[in-house]
This record gives sequence, structure tokens and C-alpha cells, in this order.
Amino acid sequence: KLLVVARHFGCLRNYESAVLALAAQGHTVQLVGLTDDILDGAEVAAGLVARGAGRITTERRTVAATSELVRKLRLAVDYLRYLEPAYAEAPRLRQRAWERTPRGVLGLLRVPGVGSRWGRRLLALVLRRLEAAVPLDTEVAAYLRAEAPDVVMLTPLIGLGAPEQEYYRVAQALGFRTVFGVWSWDNLSSKSVLRSVPSLMTVWNEVQRREAEELHGVPRTRIAVTGAQCFDQWFERQPTRSREAFCARVGLPAERPFVLYVCSALFAGSPSEAAFVRRWVEALRTQPALREVGVLVRPHPSREKEWTQVSLAGLGPVVRWGTNPVDSEAKADYYDSLQYTAAVVGLNTSAFLEAAILEKPVLTLLLDEFKENQEGTLHFHYLLGDEGLLTVARDWPTHGRDLAEAVMAPVAARSRAFAARFLRPQGREVSSTDQWVTAVEALAATPAPAAATPLSVHTRGGFMVSGLEAVCLTPVGRGLLRDPSEAAEMKARRRRLRWQHRNNRHARFQEKWRKLRLFIRSREYRQDKLTRLLGRPHS
Repeated sequence: KLLVVARHFGCLRNYESAVLALAAQGHTVQLVGLTDDILDGAEVAAGLVARGAGRITTERRTVAATSELVRKLRLAVDYLRYLEPAYAEAPRLRQRAWERTPRGVLGLLRVPGVGSRWGRRLLALVLRRLEAAVPLDTEVAAYLRAEAPDVVMLTPLIGLGAPEQEYYRVAQALGFRTVFGVWSWDNLSSKSVLRSVPSLMTVWNEVQRREAEELHGVPRTRIAVTGAQCFDQWFERQPTRSREAFCARVGLPAERPFVLYVCSALFAGSPSEAAFVRRWVEALRTQPALREVGVLVRPHPSREKEWTQVSLAGLGPVVRWGTNPVDSEAKADYYDSLQYTAAVVGLNTSAFLEAAILEKPVLTLLLDEFKENQEGTLHFHYLLGDEGLLTVARDWPTHGRDLAEAVMAPVAARSRAFAARFLRPQGREVSSTDQWVTAVEALAATPAPAAATPLSVHTRGGFMVSGLEAVCLTPVGRGLLRDPSEAAEMKARRRRLRWQHRNNRHARFQEKWRKLRLFIRSREYRQDKLTRLLGRPHS
């Protein structure tokens, strides 16, 4: 029996083939989602249950809210990893973690010596010990004991403040076999740090194996290179319609080649990619070879709103089309758009990998406005260089020439080699799903690890954490626990309250003055009427 604990059911998209393969071999699979999903996760889970021949079940569980202290301890540990030299050229990743780190920890790092490399390591050790002293969640422990799975698999696990971390802690403490399944190509380098070594860690390729060892301290003996099981479906799929039928469906001329632009999930606060796409199409139209070429733009499902302000009208044969590929029809549409395009262009997206599987030329344009989303991330660099996937340009004219060449005479060798090395390192014809299932079955056949007594038992962690939480309830403690974003929000709230108080005070003064004027006028009126009745002259 395999228990799969996912942050939300949408995360199961990358393990659909693996879950179905386990069920097909007679294994029972229990799927647990911990939070709500905004990208069709419920449909993914329902589809797995429908195809699971009665061996797949789902359950939506909630995680007991962790205390503010525990949450901030975990975020502080995660921030310290981004101060390492490996992230010197990734300021946005560092900034994102900094915004969630308690001001008390940020203040400590400014103390001479603490901010040094060894000082940071000592601070990380102390924070990890404090985090480990947090008592285990008794409800999670009771649930795992009742389910008694042979293997507990968790994904994505290493997001900043990930709720599945508590299941990971409890499963290891109770002696269950644990599998950490890497969810995507950027998770090991752009998320939180792994707290302890799992029984098995499955990675896609040698690049991720190196990341697991160097960035997370996982021994090579605990790592299985299985390939990217989530991409098997694209290796095995075939078009569902002819090119003419597809072009008619999307509204592009079938007699001309078309370029596919795939949008990305950029950092919050990044420039509008929709506006950039319009500028990009305008630049294409200045190239004689690209003046009449079709353009199909696939928006990213998480950034649809920015398209309400941008129109692609008046730019020739250009269509914005496509939905999140989670159901069979949407997947067919997505595959056909990759199959029939002449070339693929984008900023930084996993759609590049799917284009490589279909052996399409993949191009990008490096501009300063999107540097943090491209060269400012570690995983983007895996696509660069002589063995990388991307044809890179740093200015519009070069990109235009590269794209015109790719459309007129596409070369598949670069993409084919990258897909084999990065997605199916065991061989292009070897299923990564089969490799993953074999690795998990092999783990289930090994003796279960001994139950580990958590640090909280040795140190009476409940008393320790309760004492720290009591300190954090004081005004000084609350101030040290706030992170910079919370402090900025509080400052802005105070500013709004002061402004509101000033406006209210002004309004109260105006109301009093209005009433006083009415009173004065009415008194004058009464005096004037009285003098007339008495027949006295008005003075």
C-alpha cells in the first residue's frame, strides 16, 4: 500500500502515470490532498480514481494550523540557504525568502560574525534543533498508524512553508518508509531545504542528483535516477487531428508555418508578459521572412488576467489559444500545437521540455526586464550552453534572424539530445514511469527503518516551544517575529489609520462648525423677529 501525500490534488498531475501503473500492478494507492487547489486538481484526482480499477482512493485532509513561531522557524531555516554562494546571482529567490523571514533572525545576521558563512551555519543548526524540538502532530500520527502504509510518498514537500512537511516528520518518527518525489525541474534549487534524509529520493537526471547531494545533503545511495515520469505521456502520444484540421480549429492559415509562443509563470511583480508578447510579435513583423508567419500564443493559466489589458489585433495571423492541459481534450490540443509548430519561443517554462521531446527548435530572448526570471534562477542555466536546449539571443535583431532560420530550416538534433539526457537518461525508449515504480517497489521490499525518537521527547520540546511562544506574545516578541512584509503591511495600516483619523477629525470639526452656523443664524433670526415685534430699531 502506497500513501501519497500531496500539497493539493493538482500536484498529482506529475505522478498520474506512476499512480496508475502502481494500481495496474495490484497495489493500493491512497491519495491525500492537504490544501485547496486553484488549477483543476479535483478533476485530476477524480480521473485517477475513475481509471484506478477500484485500487485508488482519495481523501482531503486538513493540517492543524502550526503556531506562528513554528512557521517562522521553518521559514528562517529556508532563508539561510539562499545566502549561500550558489544563490549569489539569484537575487529574486533570495528576496522572496527574505520577505518571509522574522526580523529577529534578520537582525541576528547583521551581528558581526553571525552573518559569516560559519556563523550562518551555526545559526541554521540552532534553528533546526529548535524546529526538531516541536512536538509531533498527534492527529497525523494516529492517521498514519491507522492507514499503516508500506510506503509514504510526499510531493512537492520542499515548498516554502509546505504543509506536507509535518507528515514527513511524523512518518519518519514512526518508522515508515518515505519517498520524496521531486515534482518539477526547478524544485531542488528554488524552494525550501530538505530537513532530513528520506528512505528514497527519486530524481529525473544527473543534474538533479547533483543538486540533491550538494544542496540538500542526500547521500548518493538514497537517490534513484528514474527519469521524468511526468513527461512519459508526451513521448508516447500521437496527434489527434491533421495539421489542416488543427489550424482550422485555432484559426491560423494552414498553408503557412506558425510559431508557438508559450507563456511562463513569472515571479510576482514581474512585468506583464502579455505586453511583451505584443512587442515580440510587432518585432517579428519587421523581419521579411516572418512577416506573414502564423503565431499561436498559449497563455499561462495563472496569469490570464494580464491579457485583459492587451490585444493582439492588427498583427497579422496571431491567435491566443489554449487551456491548462489537465483533461484529455486539453492535452490533445496542447500536444497538437507542439507537433505542428515550426519553432517554440518563451521566457522560462517547462513547456520548453515538452517541445524538446517533439524535437522542435526552442528559442528565447534575454532582456534585462526578465533577467530575474531567467538568468536569476539556477534551473534556467541547465538550458544554456553548448549542450543546452535553447537558442539564445540578447537583442531583437539576432532573435529575429535565429527564429527565421529555425522556421525555414528547423534542426532537431539539439532538442533530441537534450530530451534524452534531461528527461530519459536511461534511454529515449525506456519508460521513466516504469523506472519510478520499480524503485518504489524495491524500497517496499526492504526492511522498514527503525522508529526514530523525535528530539521533542529528549528535550521536552513541548515545554521549550511553549516557553518561546509565551515570549513571542509580548510586544517585543511579536515585533521580532514579524517578517519584513508583515512589518511593511502594519506600517501601511498605521498610515491609513492616521489618515483616516485626520479625515474623521476634520469631518467632526466641519460638522460642529455647520451646526454652530445654523445656531447663529437661527438666533439672529429670533432676535430680528423680536425687535420687530417690540417696535425697536434693529441695531
